[in-house]
Amino acid sequence: MSFSVMNLYIKCSQFTPFGLLTPCIRAAAANLEFVRHGSKHWDPKFKWHRTRKVVKVKLPDFEDRRTEDDMTPEEIRSKMKEKGIQPPRPWVERPFYISCTGGVFEPYVPPEGDGKISPVTVHGAKQKVEFLEKKSKSMMAIRKIRNFEEDFEVSDFVQQAQEIYINAHTFMASKDENKLQEFVTERAYPEIRHNTIDKTIHWKFVKSLEPPRLVHARCTDLITKENVFSQVTVRFHTQQILAIYDRFGRLMHGSEILAKDVLEYVVFEKHLSNEYGLWRLHEKIVPDWMPPKEPVTKTYRLVKEETSQETSDQRSAAGSK
Repeated sequence: MSFSVMNLYIKCSQFTPFGLLTPCIRAAAANLEFVRHGSKHWDPKFKWHRTRKVVKVKLPDFEDRRTEDDMTPEEIRSKMKEKGIQPPRPWVERPFYISCTGGVFEPYVPPEGDGKISPVTVHGAKQKVEFLEKKSKSMMAIRKIRNFEEDFEVSDFVQQAQEIYINAHTFMASKDENKLQEFVTERAYPEIRHNTIDKTIHWKFVKSLEPPRLVHARCTDLITKENVFSQVTVRFHTQQILAIYDRFGRLMHGSEILAKDVLEYVVFEKHLSNEYGLWRLHEKIVPDWMPPKEPVTKTYRLVKEETSQETSDQRSAAGSK
């Protein structure tokens, strides 16, 4: 209504000369209230609802993205704090790969006298009972191994273990590090390298006095239930030739012409959960009743003994000077 009156006043003022209607038009224009925003709704009762329909969207500032590369860490931190974004945590975890255990779990205790004590005696009867108890646990472990290896057979495995044993000792003597890692675990490798440093080893496998025999088997899981490791102890009674020389070429142990009978209990390990895992030599068990090894032959330097006459002559010559 006010706009139509205002338009009428403007037209009249432009085209109507001053005369009879001029005072009336000016009086009507004096009662008008000029509003800047003419689109304002005349009934404001729905104003609150209309304001709720509007959502303020904060558009991304693409100029900030261009300058992010030039910002200091403190400026980035304050910017993220302003936006309520948590700063990224530094990656402090170290990935590690477990391909073998750090030792022998439930190690096999070889019976005294290699289990040849008569079962009639008290000690022999106790030994037989312990043997049956350990054998039942070993059978359960072999059953678990067959869950991962369906074609696992004890008779075939002991022959494979003997080949691994021979290859490991052959590459140890030749100091072939790359080949040695295929037949020994990561736990046994540093021990072998440490014990063979600055030494020359001559080793030869002659024959087996008895067929290799599986005497102990155990399985365990590490960290998770699915990460399963297996350890199998094999008894070897063989004939070998061993000679160890130090860095000066002096014989420390053994002989290159004399073959000796060797009784060993060797632990082989495999990562069953690894589809490409292999049986490798892990450790050797040395029983308490086994006789100690021969000590290293010590050598001495021969020094010429000085006589008392030579000593007195040298002292007198030094005094005269």
